[in-house]
Amino acid sequence: MAEEKGHGVDSDSERAEALNRFRSAASISMTPELFEKLYLAPQSKVKGHLRDTFGNPTPIALVGFLMALTPLSCALMGWRGASGGGAATIPVYFFQAGILMTVGGLLEWILGNSFPAVVFTSFGTFWLSYGGVLNPSFAAFSSYAKAGEDGAEGLQTTGFNASLGFWFLFMGLLSLVFLICSLRTNVAFFIIFLTLVIAFGLLTGAYWAMAEDFVGNAHYANKLLVGAGASAFVTCLAGWYILLAISLAIVDFPIQIPVGDLSNVVKGKSIREH
Repeated sequence: MAEEKGHGVDSDSERAEALNRFRSAASISMTPELFEKLYLAPQSKVKGHLRDTFGNPTPIALVGFLMALTPLSCALMGWRGASGGGAATIPVYFFQAGILMTVGGLLEWILGNSFPAVVFTSFGTFWLSYGGVLNPSFAAFSSYAKAGEDGAEGLQTTGFNASLGFWFLFMGLLSLVFLICSLRTNVAFFIIFLTLVIAFGLLTGAYWAMAEDFVGNAHYANKLLVGAGASAFVTCLAGWYILLAISLAIVDFPIQIPVGDLSNVVKGKSIREH
């Protein structure tokens, strides 16, 4: 009996020792470079141990972003006859991109990762809003149609296209702010915002061209939309690369791929002062 009890104590001790070794290894392996790769933000000090308790929400938000923007970029370029500004994937904007990015952003906020929290919630609500613009039940374009006309006629009006162009303009400005901040993260994240700034700029030009003369500028506007789709497709390539890099790191895959860490290249103000 005593011998069995002794074996039980030894077994418990071995398990506790193994657990401690695992925790120590985990804390050592979380270098600033690895943290930045997993969370897309420079490592910062926060109270508590929520990052050790909960999983990483970053890939959740990335999946939502990519599953909406990748098919939309293909539609803007007209691949395989796709068209309609991505109207075929309206539910994706609500139930994949909107939900996953907003939830992912809120979880980042809970973990104390402020920059990705702002980025993900901003784009999560962007996708929800874009889905609303395309959904007739929100009357975003039908409000511009004349009385007695079909609601779709509002899509060709100056008021609708000019107004939508302003939204894309300021989404581009927001992306520019994120672009500057991403200089403290990694090259792949920087490429995402750089190409988004270009894409939103081209979208703005396309909708303002349609606002001036919907029929006469149709060919020119279409070229701008194709350019926006091409730029957004590069955004997606960088996003898929980051998603793969994070996923490989999460499962401790034997092969790891770099994301081009910039946190040590562009040093923070607090680091420079020490």
